[in-house]
Amino acid sequence: MEIYLGAIAILVFLAISDLIVGVSNDAVNFLNSPIGSKVAPRNVIMIIASLGILAGVTFSSGMMEVARKGIFHPQHFNMPELVIIFLAVMLTDVILLDLYNTFGLPTSTTVSIVFELLGAAVAVSLIKIAKDDTKTLSDYINNDKALAIILGILLSIVIAFFVGAIIQYITRMIFTFDFHERLKRYGAIWGGIALSSIVYFILIKGAKGASFMTRDMILWIKTHSILILLVSFVAFFLILQLFMSLLKINVLKVIILVGTFAIAMAFAANDLMNFIGVPLAGLNAFKFASTSSNPLTGSMEVMQQSIKSNTFLLLIAGAIMVVTLWISKKASTVSKTEINLARQDEGIERFGSSPLSRIIVRMFTSLSRVYQKFLPKKWHLALSRRFDQKQYSSVRKGDEETASFDLLRASVNLVVASALISMATSMKLPLSTTYVTFMVAMGTSLSDRAWGSESAVYRITGVLTVVGGWFFTAFMAFTVSSIFAVAIYYWRIPGILGILALALFMIFRNYHLHKSRSHADETTEIFNLKKISDVGFAINASFEHSGHFLNEVNHTLNHSFEGLFSQNRQILNSTRKEVKKIQEWANIIIANIFKTLRLLHKQDMVDTQEYAQIINALQEIAESQRDAIMRAYSHINNNHKGLLTVQIEELRQIKACLNNLLEKTAEAFLNKEYADYNFIHTQFDNLKKLVKEFDKNQIKRIQDESSKTRLSILFYGLMADCVKVAEQTLNLLTIFQESFKLNNLRD
Repeated sequence: MEIYLGAIAILVFLAISDLIVGVSNDAVNFLNSPIGSKVAPRNVIMIIASLGILAGVTFSSGMMEVARKGIFHPQHFNMPELVIIFLAVMLTDVILLDLYNTFGLPTSTTVSIVFELLGAAVAVSLIKIAKDDTKTLSDYINNDKALAIILGILLSIVIAFFVGAIIQYITRMIFTFDFHERLKRYGAIWGGIALSSIVYFILIKGAKGASFMTRDMILWIKTHSILILLVSFVAFFLILQLFMSLLKINVLKVIILVGTFAIAMAFAANDLMNFIGVPLAGLNAFKFASTSSNPLTGSMEVMQQSIKSNTFLLLIAGAIMVVTLWISKKASTVSKTEINLARQDEGIERFGSSPLSRIIVRMFTSLSRVYQKFLPKKWHLALSRRFDQKQYSSVRKGDEETASFDLLRASVNLVVASALISMATSMKLPLSTTYVTFMVAMGTSLSDRAWGSESAVYRITGVLTVVGGWFFTAFMAFTVSSIFAVAIYYWRIPGILGILALALFMIFRNYHLHKSRSHADETTEIFNLKKISDVGFAINASFEHSGHFLNEVNHTLNHSFEGLFSQNRQILNSTRKEVKKIQEWANIIIANIFKTLRLLHKQDMVDTQEYAQIINALQEIAESQRDAIMRAYSHINNNHKGLLTVQIEELRQIKACLNNLLEKTAEAFLNKEYADYNFIHTQFDNLKKLVKEFDKNQIKRIQDESSKTRLSILFYGLMADCVKVAEQTLNLLTIFQESFKLNNLRD
């Protein structure tokens, strides 16, 4: 029994680890709407969410039964077999969730735990069947309950999306994007409906799952549910009307903050089972076995009974979740994905396009045209006015200017998601809170026409990527947990220690990978200006951004040339991966310059003709840099003969001129001062002279056949790319110095 006591200790350790990685992933569920809408300072949002978590864990008692008997029949297993299943599940869960957190993809902790339980239970069951063929798999697996849970999770994707879209469409029809005046008239009614619905689903529907509720209390709430609902609506209506009339408080902010508390509470009530349900089930199995006359071989039929969870243990788990919420960097990484996909404004997209997303966009575009033909013109114009997005930018104030979406949509997100999650919790269905909140957010953004012609294909690719990842989660959870269960069953302690070592290695590796990815993201973020109104700040930022961009171009070109000279495919491959980042930087800087030039144009400080010149210069630099890197990589990757020694020496001279030109220009931009224009122009002239001279040398090498065709194509291509980069950098410097008057912007 001492061995199994140690196994229980490992389960407790894994429970803490799972709470940390699980909350890092699921914080996206209740933080995205308040943070995306900038409803309050981040610390205020975090405090409210923390209180919601602590309240929610006490409502999760009923969900713990899913881990104990929802997927398999515990009476057909003995204690050692159950411990093996639970260990395999927890080890898989920690590895899988940490991997998703590292890449910032919101996955479902519910799906992962359900399929891990299913995979491990099936594996152990098949081993038992191989030893005793009198039973079938259906004797061990709770097919009906497992199927109901899986179907409920899959249906939640569709239901959440369409409910969110419909409610948002109706709400936007009523309030429009310019909702401030309409809120004064019937905002209290909307608030009363929203808040009373939250009370109904969390208190009335979720009360029977609370660990502190007695039968009499639950019965009273159930018999007086209509009265509670009516009183709640009237009370909230009067309170909100008072806040609006006397205190001038925005009713939507109240709804969002209360909704944040509610959905954090609903999340904790529903998802706590995902993190500690399995370890608690293992602890229960060990306790029951300890009191049995046959602790290692006796039936675990007692696990079929309803067991009330310890409120104190639930609160400890809640405290760990709260601490993780505050300190986890991966939580913010996951949140960025959903906020980026749901934002109202266009901008730099995280995901690219895909064939499937393009097909979907074309299909819905065609359906929209057909729909408009049958819709009366008056109706179409009326709808267009209700959904006029021009009002979106004009009515926002303060922090709302940089919000990803407005307060109205954030309130719908929270109300709909918390209601759906709480309803599922009351039915003891472990609904995926991630699926619900994500799909509600996507549905509301669709109704708000956030997926316009400029962004739809990229947003849909992002949604397909996330949803595809959910199905991959189920497959991986089932497969890996079944493998772990078999390994632990046959190898026992060595198997456990080996998988633990693998888990620690994966977590350590993912930590460093996330750190490097975060550093890259932070570097990119400094280029992405939000809505700006300060001309001086905008111009200074434009210079600084361009300086960083040129430095990065210079850095990657140097690396690619050195990789080519030394025929080092590894260096060239790593440099090739930087090409996409440079292209993204160019696009971001172009977008920022648009904003800057618009401000300057309003003050009659710049000619609009320079838009095209700046855009052309940045694009040419990025494309020429990409072309040079891909030429070098393709040549070495195809195992072609390396450059001749004389060609390397000539390219080094060209590279030296280009380095000097890029470094001095970047330095001027970063310091926001006039560059040594004569020096930079001299470097450009020298580069052109060298290219002209080396062109003649290359012709001789072609004539004497010392340089074969592929080497000649590579050599000429690289020289041409260097000339383009230098030429466009010089053009960029000229435009900036003439347009933005650097002498007035020195620090």
